[in-house]
Amino acid sequence: MQTLIDNIIQMPSIIDVKDLTPKDFKPDMDVRWCAGCGGFSILSQTQRIISDLNIPKENFCFISGIGCSSRFPYYVDTYGMHTMHGRALPIATGVKVARPDLSVWVATGDGDGLSIGGNHFIHACRRNVDLNVMLFNNAIYSLTKGQYSPTSLVGQVTKSSPLGALDDPFNPTSLALGAGATFVARAFDRDTKTMQYMFERAAKHKGFAFVEVYANCVIFNDGAFDEYTKKETRGETTVEIIHGQPLIFGDKKDKGIRMDGYTPTVVSIADGEFSASDLLVHNEKDSTLAFILANMTYSLTLPRPMGIFQSLDKPTYNDKVDIQLDYYAEQPGAFDYDALLRGEDYWEI
Repeated sequence: MQTLIDNIIQMPSIIDVKDLTPKDFKPDMDVRWCAGCGGFSILSQTQRIISDLNIPKENFCFISGIGCSSRFPYYVDTYGMHTMHGRALPIATGVKVARPDLSVWVATGDGDGLSIGGNHFIHACRRNVDLNVMLFNNAIYSLTKGQYSPTSLVGQVTKSSPLGALDDPFNPTSLALGAGATFVARAFDRDTKTMQYMFERAAKHKGFAFVEVYANCVIFNDGAFDEYTKKETRGETTVEIIHGQPLIFGDKKDKGIRMDGYTPTVVSIADGEFSASDLLVHNEKDSTLAFILANMTYSLTLPRPMGIFQSLDKPTYNDKVDIQLDYYAEQPGAFDYDALLRGEDYWEI
C-alpha cells in the first residue's frame, strides 16, 4: 500500500506545464452566473494567470464557501472543494498544511468571507497561511437575493434594510492589514490587466495573499462601484498605488496626494505650487503607510486607492509547522503513536 501511495505522489504531471493554456482550466460546463456578473472577469483572469505559473495542473486546489463567488471551484478544471458557509479558510488551511506543495486558492465573497466567515478570515490572516484569497466584493448578499452585507453602505436600501442599512461597512483591506495579512491588494472587475498582475503577484507571494475585487452584481446591486470603475469617472475618483511611484491621479494627471503630518490631502500639481516630488511615494514594505492608504477608502474628499497596499516577507504558518515537526521527529519516542493517542493523563480499567 505504501509503495502505491508513493508512486501516486511521484506521478509526473498529466500535461507538461509549458504547454498549459487558459483553455486547459476551463471545464466542459456552463458558468451559471448572471449575464454581466463581475465574476466572469475574475474567472477569466484567474484561468489566464494560473496557466503561466509553471505549476502542474493537478497541483492547484480551489476552495470556496457559500455564495455566488463560491461556485468558483466548479468553473476551474482543477482539484477543489465547495465547502460550508464561511468555512473555506479553515479547510484551505488544512489542505495547505497537509499538502504544502499545492497552490491553494480561496474564492469567497463579502458575506461568506466577512460575515459568517469573518472569524476564520482574521485568524488565517494572522497565521500567515500560504493561501491566495480572492474576495468578490459586491456589497450585497446576492445568492440569497439581495440582503445587505458587511460591506453595504450606510443607508443602503436592501430587502433586509428597507429603511436603509444602519451599520458602518467593513473595509476589507483595512481588516486584512489589521489582522496581519502579508499581501493585501484591491482591483476591480473591469480592469483585467491589473487583475492579472495582482493575481500573479498573489500566487507568487509566500504567505497570506488577499485580493479584494470590486465585482458588480447586475441583479441586486447594479452599479455599486461605477463611480470607481467606469472609465468616464474613475480618473477623478481613484488613485493607482504603485510601489516606488508618487500618488498622482485625475483625468489630466494634475492632482496628487501629499501628507500633512499623518493625514493624506489632495493637492494640485498643475499650478506650480506643488510638483510630483512633493507627493506621497508608495512603499509596499511600509505597513503604516498601507493603513493610511486603506483608510482613504470611504473618504468623501480623497480618491479611492487601487493596487497593492502591502507585500511583506514573513515566516508562514507552513514554515513554522515544518520547524515544529522537524524538532518533534528528533525526540525520543516521536513515532510512538499509541503513546501520542494516550497522552499523559490516562488510566486502564
